Amino acid sequence: MPVDTRIVSLIASATEIVHALGQLPNLVGRSHECDYPPAVRSLPVCTAPRFPVNGNSSEINRLVQDTLRDAVSVYQVFDDVLQALQPTHILTQTQCDVCAVSLKDVERSAAMRLPSRPALVSLQPNSLADIWDDIHRVATSLGIGERGEALVLELRDHMEEISRAARSAPAPRVACIEWLEPLMAAGNWVPELVSMAGGVNLFGEAGKHSPWMTWEQLIERDPDVLVAMPCGFDRERTEREMSWLTRRPEWKLLKAVQSDQVYVADGNQFFNRPGPRVVESLRILAEILHPERFDPSFEGAGWSRFEGVKQAA
Repeated sequence: MPVDTRIVSLIASATEIVHALGQLPNLVGRSHECDYPPAVRSLPVCTAPRFPVNGNSSEINRLVQDTLRDAVSVYQVFDDVLQALQPTHILTQTQCDVCAVSLKDVERSAAMRLPSRPALVSLQPNSLADIWDDIHRVATSLGIGERGEALVLELRDHMEEISRAARSAPAPRVACIEWLEPLMAAGNWVPELVSMAGGVNLFGEAGKHSPWMTWEQLIERDPDVLVAMPCGFDRERTEREMSWLTRRPEWKLLKAVQSDQVYVADGNQFFNRPGPRVVESLRILAEILHPERFDPSFEGAGWSRFEGVKQAA
C-alpha cells in the first residue's frame, strides 16, 4: 500500500471497516455520521443532510420524501473539503440512497475531478455475505487483501460461537422494527442475525430491503418478542419515540407487550451498520432472546427492556 494513502469514508460502517483493518492512521475525512471509533470525530466532515434530522419519526419520514421530490439526493457532499483533502480512496455505498451518502452523490460531486484521482470503493451490503465481501473489497483496494481475509474469518468464527449457544435454546418469534412511524420491519442482514441468535424472524427477508408493514400484519403475527431498532436512532432516542407504538389501541393486544418482552436497541451504532460490529449486534439479540444463556454484556448500552411497556398497556 502506498505510504501516502489518504482515505475518505462517507459511510459509518466503512469507517469501522477501515479501523478494524488497522488503517485508521490513513483516514483523513469522514461523513457527518461517522462517529466510531471516537477518534474519528476530530477528522474533517465531508457531508451533511439537506434537512434537520432532530425531528420525530413521522417528521423525518416526511422530510425525506419532500427532499427526494425536490432534490436529487437527501445529502450534500462538500467539494471544498474533498479538494483540500485530496484523497486517494473514497469509500461510499449503493445499498440505500436514504440511509447514507451514495455512490451517485459522490459521482455528482467534485470527486471525479480531483488531481489525486481517488479510487471510488462502493460497498453493497444487503446480507451478511455482502458485508464480508465489502470488507474484502476495502482491504483489496488498500492493498491488504490478506488482512481482510483474516478479519472476516475472525468475525465469522466469533458469530458462529454465539450462534451455537443460542440455537440450542427454544426459538421465540421475533419482530424487529426499523422505523416507528410509519412502521417498517428490519430487512437485509437483520433476519439472518435473528436466525443466528436462535429466533424466528417474522418480518423482512434476508438480503432484501427493509419493507413497510401495517399494524394489521403486526397484530396478526403477534410476536413473542418485539425489538425496536430505528435506523439512525440511539437507544435513548428510540425510548422517546416509542409513543408512536404505545399510543396505538392495538399495542396492548400484542403478546410481547402482555409478557413484557419489548426491547429498544441502538440501531444507529449496531443493527444499521453493516460492518465489523455486526458481531455485537448478534450478541445483543442473543442476550435479549436467551437471557438464561448469555450475560447481559450490552444491556444499558446496546439494548434495554422498554420500561414503559406496562404503563402504556
